[in-house]
Amino acid sequence: MRLKDKVAIVTGSTSGIGKASILRFAEEGAKVVVWGRSNEEVDAVVAELKAKGTEVMGIVADVVDSAAVNEAMDKVKEHFGSIDVLVNNAGITADAQLVKMTEAQFDNVIAVNLKGVYNCGQAAAKIMAEQNKGVIINVSSVVGLYGNFGQTNYAATKYGVIGMTKTWAKELGRKGIRVNAVAPGFIVTEMTAKMPEKVLDAMKGKSPLSTLGDTSDIANAFLYLASDEAKFVTGTVLSVDGGVVL
Repeated sequence: MRLKDKVAIVTGSTSGIGKASILRFAEEGAKVVVWGRSNEEVDAVVAELKAKGTEVMGIVADVVDSAAVNEAMDKVKEHFGSIDVLVNNAGITADAQLVKMTEAQFDNVIAVNLKGVYNCGQAAAKIMAEQNKGVIINVSSVVGLYGNFGQTNYAATKYGVIGMTKTWAKELGRKGIRVNAVAPGFIVTEMTAKMPEKVLDAMKGKSPLSTLGDTSDIANAFLYLASDEAKFVTGTVLSVDGGVVL
């Protein structure tokens, strides 16, 4: 098992990519922390994992609230004794063209997708530095690399996440902490399931593989970066996007 007895946190892990990742980590022997904003949703995933024999705890906390984040990280450390892996997956969208985007749309996405990553990364890094080991994986996006129509706020956050990733890799490497980012392309999730077929076809057409990715594709990328197989990989951005060119 590639993550046997490692303690892994995935924020936003009650659905989509986050849930697929927490389940994948558990399959590989990790002790996992399900993190979300809804007690009901967190409890459901925790129950699913417990039924499989996984050592798991649930955290309900808003990543934007730095005090709540620090308290949550301390609870994980107290419960499991360490924090080995953090995947900063929690994120939102609020799309609009530049001239129509509201201040609230911009601010809310910046708060969750950028400040939330900063809050969780900072809190986890303090604990990892005491251990002299750890892995932080930040979730960026192909949108952060290439931009996307109607996503000024989202693209800004995902580009910013790359900047934080590279900075943290330089700062934290001497403490035995590796920091990398994954940039997913178009992935089939609960959100894409609600999209019109013609929109999905257009998304598929952007990839040389003529298909959309699956949540397992991203979960497996996280798994690689979290494992010792990537022990000499830090400061990188791994694009998992089917070769999409925007």
